[in-house]
Amino acid sequence: MNNQNNQYKKQIGIIGGTFDPIHYGHLIAASWARECLSLEKVIFMPAGTPPHKLKNNVLDPIHRYNMVLLAINDQPYFEVSSLEINRKGPSYTIDSARELTEKYREESTRILFIVGADSILELHTWKDYKKLLSKYYFIAVSREGYEKKQFYKRIEEIHNIYGKRIYNVEIPAIGISSTKLREMVKSNKSIRYLLPPSVEQYIKENSLYK
Repeated sequence: MNNQNNQYKKQIGIIGGTFDPIHYGHLIAASWARECLSLEKVIFMPAGTPPHKLKNNVLDPIHRYNMVLLAINDQPYFEVSSLEINRKGPSYTIDSARELTEKYREESTRILFIVGADSILELHTWKDYKKLLSKYYFIAVSREGYEKKQFYKRIEEIHNIYGKRIYNVEIPAIGISSTKLREMVKSNKSIRYLLPPSVEQYIKENSLYK
């Protein structure tokens, strides 16, 4: 995609999440978003204390960070950031957006947040969502077969108010979720081919999700 605003010299994608654990669905979403939007790189940002999840139900941030690091180790266009796991208290996208904007200000970089299509329908529940939509951009990743009627309606509403802020990227329906993977590990079922081998090995070595 060609930059629509000449003030930006490059674009980077930010994909946040608990990554508990990271799996091929996350990596495919990041890869397709990078290619479709011509992003220079994608930064994975594990959440510290997600505001929408109970802290006790989320694995220690260090383990989640390490698994992301292992998953992207051989990918030159992927990076991992500890920005949110180093922050005390709940992690909000608006806070990360402000810090990233300041970090990349001198490089004239446009920041695009990579989120699931469902998140677009829930943006109004996010902290300072109006500021997010007025200043930042989103890449909404939807799965093949996803019901898009409400999704497209919401995007149109947002664009009518804030201008073009959301780009849609459709990926194959993968059928993998972190919740399902945790359940499989707990039930002693194989998770091979659902996430990178290095992440599978890390889970085994550290007896995670048991």
